[in-house]
Amino acid sequence: MADHSGIEWTDATWNPVTGCTKVSPGCKHCYAERLALRLRAMGNPRYRSGFAVTLQPDQLGLPLRWRQPRRIFVNSMSDLFHEAVPDDYIRQVFDVMVRADWHVFQVLTKRSERLADLAPVLPWPANVWQGVSVENARYARRIADLRQVPAAVRFLSIEPLLGSIPDLPLEGIHWVIVGGESGPGYRKIAMEWARLIRDQCFVRTVPFFFKQAGGRNSRSGGRLLDGVEWNQCPDMS
Repeated sequence: MADHSGIEWTDATWNPVTGCTKVSPGCKHCYAERLALRLRAMGNPRYRSGFAVTLQPDQLGLPLRWRQPRRIFVNSMSDLFHEAVPDDYIRQVFDVMVRADWHVFQVLTKRSERLADLAPVLPWPANVWQGVSVENARYARRIADLRQVPAAVRFLSIEPLLGSIPDLPLEGIHWVIVGGESGPGYRKIAMEWARLIRDQCFVRTVPFFFKQAGGRNSRSGGRLLDGVEWNQCPDMS
């Protein structure tokens, strides 16, 4: 839980849940799992169970104590729509986001089917942005589930980008983030894959954010795509 974040597209992280399980190729070298195991080895009590899904109810009210407006990435160390997270707990998280209306909350999931199932019974204030992770063309099907969500901003996190996505369905999508993989065993991004997504975003006037090219660490490959740092974001006014 951090009120400052090194993630380029957010300001802070909030983890009312920690831990997750792998569901698709993008999870293979999960940074959150590596960090959780490191924190357990350091004796952090929140990670005594390592990367097992764990509710952290004492953290639910944290954003209400942050008075300065922030963009907050929800569950950087988990997936709010994981099957092990009870429906009622998800509603409690959304209740906090409704109450903390001076922040923007960025929720990201790979469990798009559960997201679509629960969306009709969840509140969707303008300050809650919902995204799905898509690592290659096979998992672009998650976007159809995202489109069913009445969020003010629906976004895609295409990180790590693991293959070409020549026909990215962008109707109803308000933001696209692209990045390469970083860390031990990283799989190298082909920059033409990122260019293809950027160009599709340009045609559809969807803001495009290039997070990083990846490498041994998140800064290894830099943030430039064709000599430009792409930092486009949805209009927050």
